[in-house]
Amino acid sequence: MHTRSHMQGKDRRLRSLAIGHQYSSLGTQPILCGSIPGLVPKQLRFCRNYVEIMPSVAEGVKIGIQECQHQFRGRRWNCTTVNDSLAIFGPVLDKATRESAFVHAIASAGVAFAVTRSCAEGSATICGCDTRHKGPPGEGWKWGGCSEDVEFGSMVSREFADARENRPDARSAMNRHNNEAGRTSIIDHMHLKCKCHGLSGSCEVKTCWWSQPDFRVIGDYLKDKYDSASEMVVEKHRESRGWVETLRPKYNFFKAPTERDLVYYENSPNFCEPNPETGSFGTRDRICNVTSHGIDGCDLLCCGRGHNTRTEKRKEKCHCIFHWCCYVSCQECIRVYDVHTCK
Repeated sequence: MHTRSHMQGKDRRLRSLAIGHQYSSLGTQPILCGSIPGLVPKQLRFCRNYVEIMPSVAEGVKIGIQECQHQFRGRRWNCTTVNDSLAIFGPVLDKATRESAFVHAIASAGVAFAVTRSCAEGSATICGCDTRHKGPPGEGWKWGGCSEDVEFGSMVSREFADARENRPDARSAMNRHNNEAGRTSIIDHMHLKCKCHGLSGSCEVKTCWWSQPDFRVIGDYLKDKYDSASEMVVEKHRESRGWVETLRPKYNFFKAPTERDLVYYENSPNFCEPNPETGSFGTRDRICNVTSHGIDGCDLLCCGRGHNTRTEKRKEKCHCIFHWCCYVSCQECIRVYDVHTCK
């Protein structure tokens, strides 16, 4: 674990969005923006101007982390967080790897998602429903409900997350690109949600509104983008303000990345062994899938070290019977499972 003095010497880039674990309960207490450690001046101003949506910003970071941990649950790096309020993922984000690209994209998407949903639920007075992008209704339905204002949520995410990425270097350029890819993924997945009206639910008339997808859809989509992320190289240019770093594709024979793709320019560690410098916890004692030939299988997840097997007894409900009317009674069974863990 890094000490605080060591962390302060690190580049600010690895302090993700500067909203750590202890702020997951922001919605239950008055917010004093000056008491949130790690905010850059622009974020501090944003917090004071938009203090009533800061709980949603914190919630967005939290759902981004949770989705990251779901998507990487069977991989060598499983999106582990550390108990440091400023560096949520520890040194893993030091390098400009595809893991860093995914974390920035999913966290920025999470903030946009949570703020957008909060506005539609009426949690804040400064935002609400989207009335700008409705257009004429379709056949058999009319506009109704509350269309979610994803543009406002994306603006909040952009103003808050990108405030840290104002340097003329390659890492800021990479982070800005991946942050925007995360936000764009939500805009691209907006869809009509409808409710039927009529006798006995006959659906004579439907009212519809714009809705965000379930956040799992965004996680699945960005995980695909992680798997196909574009490797870049850093180029330096002399401009009037000094040296500026930009990114270009490393391989000309691959299609150039679009604004929807994730980009990176440093190789990932293999995460097989514990390494405090890279933030790797290794894979010893991780549960692996003995029947899988994928990355979650015992061969790959355990990095060739082999695995141990133990039996585990679990209490489960069984022989359930439905009684009219209206309850279910079950017996309790003891079932034995094999659990495989990496050596």
